[in-house]
Amino acid sequence: MKTRVTEMLGIAYPIVQGGLARVAKAELCAAVSEAGGLGQIATSGLDLSRNAGADALREEINRCRALTQKPFGVNFPLGRMDITAMLEVALEERVPVIALTAGNPAPWIKRINGAAKTLVLIAGPELAKKAEAAGADMVATVGYEGGGHLGRSDETTFIMVPRVVRAVSIPVLASGGIATGQGLLAALSLGAEGVEMGTRFVATQEAQAHANYKNAILAAEPSGTMIIKRSLGQPGRALVSAYAQNLLARENAGATPEELIPMIAGTVNAIATDEGRMEEGFAWAGQCVGLIEELLPAGEVVRRMVADAQAGMGRLRGVFGGG
Repeated sequence: MKTRVTEMLGIAYPIVQGGLARVAKAELCAAVSEAGGLGQIATSGLDLSRNAGADALREEINRCRALTQKPFGVNFPLGRMDITAMLEVALEERVPVIALTAGNPAPWIKRINGAAKTLVLIAGPELAKKAEAAGADMVATVGYEGGGHLGRSDETTFIMVPRVVRAVSIPVLASGGIATGQGLLAALSLGAEGVEMGTRFVATQEAQAHANYKNAILAAEPSGTMIIKRSLGQPGRALVSAYAQNLLARENAGATPEELIPMIAGTVNAIATDEGRMEEGFAWAGQCVGLIEELLPAGEVVRRMVADAQAGMGRLRGVFGGG
């Protein structure tokens, strides 16, 4: 498969694994990259007690390189922690792709200064324009169906992608609600040059997530997800749980940010994702849970997506009377 994204990143298929805080470590990253996509190491959730995470990140990078020689990326959330030391490690280690999510990417893109390709996660045309103006090499735009943090509107991926494609000249990845080869084919038809997926890669053998989290994704329907944190201006889609429902009830009752912030701490997220106590914490997941039926190796996810997209192209050729 050939798009500007595959050429820019040096990968075979335009399939990018999402940042996946607490879940995306070297094993998952390497498996996706080795299969021809682009894996990412998450910095959110690393052991921050060691030099603000720098040593932990260097260890993950080295472990990833022991597993694959293919390109991979490192994902940095902005505004939640000081990424300076970890970014310097990524640059020292010559990581080929750096992804920036949330916050203002401009000063960080300036610091990267072309030493790596930059991917900025956005939601909608206006943020895409700002990322392009800041010098981003590509953007991933996430629609309302997605898991984890979303844009503040309820605009769906199917509507958002072509609007973003029209707004910028840099390559666009579609994100939100994509878990299959059919989704990849649809994204390409909308003008995207690849996809970024999170939830599908949580339900893989290599993901560093508790079995209860993975099984909850396999069992869930789209209605088994919900939006939390909207009152804080940081909406995100999570699996329905007793904890998430209580949090939403507190939001609807007018709880202050000071009351809510302790309830959305990373330690509470870890109760579900790491410890598997799904009703006592919250775990991110998109509506594409309704499309995920098997726990697979990450490389098999990539291979099946490509095969299914190719099969879909064959069907469409028949629809249009082609050979």
